[in-house]
Amino acid sequence: MSAIAADLPRGTRLAAAPRSTGTAADAPLRLTRRGRVTVFLLALGLGLVGMLGNQVANAGTPSPGVPVETYTVRSGETLWDIASGIAAPGQDLRDVVDHLVNLNDLPGAGLTAGQQILLPAES
Repeated sequence: MSAIAADLPRGTRLAAAPRSTGTAADAPLRLTRRGRVTVFLLALGLGLVGMLGNQVANAGTPSPGVPVETYTVRSGETLWDIASGIAAPGQDLRDVVDHLVNLNDLPGAGLTAGQQILLPAES
């Protein structure tokens, strides 16, 4: 154990520690039960936000590729005509036209003669 020695002149007195005035500033911090519950719920909420905010959006696996063939549009032919030629019996033509528009990334259902489009290959 170590000790510290100091040479003080005779008659010198050390200052006493200040006495407590009894105010709230002198009292140690104490949380009430409600305060402890609030702090716990706040910490729990921040932890959940941290865990859930770290999740990555996943749209699932990509759909399998569609086998296609190239088709050249003839004069006067519409996308509806082409869709009626490739639609299965009883299939809604609106769905087929929508599929063709999406497959070819067309701005609409309009076509021009000589335009090359992709059609689903017959299986």
